[in-house]
Amino acid sequence: MIVEVAGYQQVRIREINLTLLPQKAVFFDKYAILLIADLHMGKVNHFRRSGIPVPTAINTQNLEILIDLIQKLKPKRVVFLGDLFHSHYNDEWEALGQVVRHFKSSKFELVRGNHDIMSALQYERCQLVVHEHLEVGSFLLTHEPMSEIPPGKYNICGHIHPGVRLRGMGRQSLTLPCFYFGQHEAILPAFGSFTGYVRIPVKKKDKVFIIADQKVIEMDQA
Repeated sequence: MIVEVAGYQQVRIREINLTLLPQKAVFFDKYAILLIADLHMGKVNHFRRSGIPVPTAINTQNLEILIDLIQKLKPKRVVFLGDLFHSHYNDEWEALGQVVRHFKSSKFELVRGNHDIMSALQYERCQLVVHEHLEVGSFLLTHEPMSEIPPGKYNICGHIHPGVRLRGMGRQSLTLPCFYFGQHEAILPAFGSFTGYVRIPVKKKDKVFIIADQKVIEMDQA
């Protein structure tokens, strides 16, 4: 189905195919929905105001990746699973608004996260539809993992910035971002490039897909 995005993997959850992209996003095949968690737009500016000299090119890189995915996948809906913007308003918000207005054939939606503190007017100006949570078929889309998941539902969320540590010879180790799929919930990696990773516990029946060298690779649980 997706031939223009290299390095992807597919996983089937509740009879629905999800395409896991090396850009740390998910394409909901049946519904033509692009899912993105934890973009954290403006985080670079937040640190720079505090005197930390973070390169501003990171902001541009995140938007370029987003634009490239939308052009290739042509989603009907782009759903941000919270923490779209890191803090208060700055120029990066206007850049995001230009992207939203350019892709008129896609509907842009935000499932509100703990960092999404913009005023309702700013979301309206950016043409973003805001939800506290979103239901798509048997899937419940939230920012944070749900403490209780209703019977028959499957939770897809972000917030955690999941990663797994791979160990090599001696004491060598490397932590990489990952997609995590448990029995009742999935946790997506942070889309934003200026984010850390939190190692998550993995059970034997869980599915974990790491992102390395522009590829999504299923982790061997043996």
